[in-house]
Amino acid sequence: MTDTPVRLTAYVHGRVQGVGFRWWTRSRALELGLVGYASNQVDGRVLVVAEGPRSAAESLLAALRSGETPGRVDQVVESFDDPRGDLTGFGER
Repeated sequence: MTDTPVRLTAYVHGRVQGVGFRWWTRSRALELGLVGYASNQVDGRVLVVAEGPRSAAESLLAALRSGETPGRVDQVVESFDDPRGDLTGFGER
């Protein structure tokens, strides 16, 4: 079943800091009904953590890879896990 709740953890590589990428990701996630956050990492990546229906998480992942993000995405490394249920809203960190 595609709407089983999941936790998506995605590391986004490229020019994704200082270009509105976290704001854009937050907007897409909220449109999809996901909770979580997008966080700048010290090495230049952005960490995206999102929980919700698997289909929505996969849609967010597709958006991250779409080529329509701010900046430039070179690579997205993702994993799907069981949701922890510890997130509310969708924030930028």
